[in-house]
Amino acid sequence: MKSASKLLVLFFVFAFSVSIIMSEAFASHLEDTATSSIEKAENALISAYQAVLETERVGTNVAALLTRLNEAGESLVKAQVAFRLRDFDEAVRSADLCYEVGEDVKRQAEELLLVAYSSSVVGNWLTVTGSLVSVIAIVFGSFWGWRVFKRRYIRRVLKKKPEVAKDESR
Repeated sequence: MKSASKLLVLFFVFAFSVSIIMSEAFASHLEDTATSSIEKAENALISAYQAVLETERVGTNVAALLTRLNEAGESLVKAQVAFRLRDFDEAVRSADLCYEVGEDVKRQAEELLLVAYSSSVVGNWLTVTGSLVSVIAIVFGSFWGWRVFKRRYIRRVLKKKPEVAKDESR
């Protein structure tokens, strides 16, 4: 019986030791996962911010994107706080939310940028085309006006009766 109780105690000590070692290994894995998730979220947030900044430079209204960007920043802060508190599951969850929102903001900013560039190109083409049509209209209008003026002038000159001038030299 003594050997059985010693064996039982030895088994519980071994099981307890293994569970501590495994929990440390599992915690280390969770910590690594949380770290990589937070880094991925930070990179997504930075690229989203740069995309929004570029979109704002072309004159697009980015107020809604900035609101979403702030939401992503808050999620990143929550992830970092949870990481420091060693709540790795919450850190990963918050970092993943930040990543998703950041990628969505980046995609929307790129779409707005594309729309802004497209409308700019269309506006430029309309300006060039309008200017060209205006110049052509002015040139043809000028030639037409000159021809009308020239015909009237010639008619008026031909209707006049020439006067014979007396020769004053005699």
